[in-house]
Amino acid sequence: MNIQEITLIGGRDKNGELETIREVNFRMGNIVSIVGPTGCGKTTLINDIELYADGNTPSGRVVKIDGRIRSQDADGDPSHNPISLISQHTNFLSDLPVQEFIEIHASIRKLADGTTAVRETFDFANQLTGEPLLPSAPMTELSGGQTRALLIADAVVIGNAPIILLDEIENAGIHRTKALELLRRYEKIFIFVTHDPRIALLSDFRIVMRNGAMIRTIERDDDEQIVAAEIRKLDDLLLHFRGQIRAGQRLTSQELTERLRALGYIS
Repeated sequence: MNIQEITLIGGRDKNGELETIREVNFRMGNIVSIVGPTGCGKTTLINDIELYADGNTPSGRVVKIDGRIRSQDADGDPSHNPISLISQHTNFLSDLPVQEFIEIHASIRKLADGTTAVRETFDFANQLTGEPLLPSAPMTELSGGQTRALLIADAVVIGNAPIILLDEIENAGIHRTKALELLRRYEKIFIFVTHDPRIALLSDFRIVMRNGAMIRTIERDDDEQIVAAEIRKLDDLLLHFRGQIRAGQRLTSQELTERLRALGYIS
């Protein structure tokens, strides 16, 4: 699907007042974050995008794709839907093995090289999660992190949706930096709902939400890139120690001191 941009036209907040931000444009290749406190309307915003809102949702927002309003069932073929949502709710009704599940999706999409796509999907997913996915594992037995990693990889590689919405992937234990590095290789629009400063600061811009409304957009600048680099060091340190705990190892103050010294935080 050849899509260049989404235009989101503002609606009203929870009190019925007009949103401060009246229009936001997402262009192909953008990584965008939606931020704000719990209950401020972040998930409602991505739901509006997923539903191609046309003033018919509680927010009154309007979504245009390449300048046009698109109905939910545009041509009746779900495979032509340009938007894929990876939500926090990932329960499966199917107990198919992971390999078979992906192969069926690839065959439905009628991919020219389904075998390569399935292999790329596995590789993508296994770079996001600590415990590798086994092809023979039933879908219903995957952990939350494995499930979310698989769905992201499947949407990007096999579904090939040009617009992908991701709701709080940091809660599933996914390797966030690796996810963003991988996603940037694909020319798509990625919109994250997140509380995670690392994801927010690695995005091209972020939308700030309050009381159900978009109140501000913030573009990443040079100063924030410096902050992001320091947060990455600290986050990688936490990921290292988290990995040690998961591996059943004991943490030591000596190693903490050595690693903080190597990072330049202590002398």
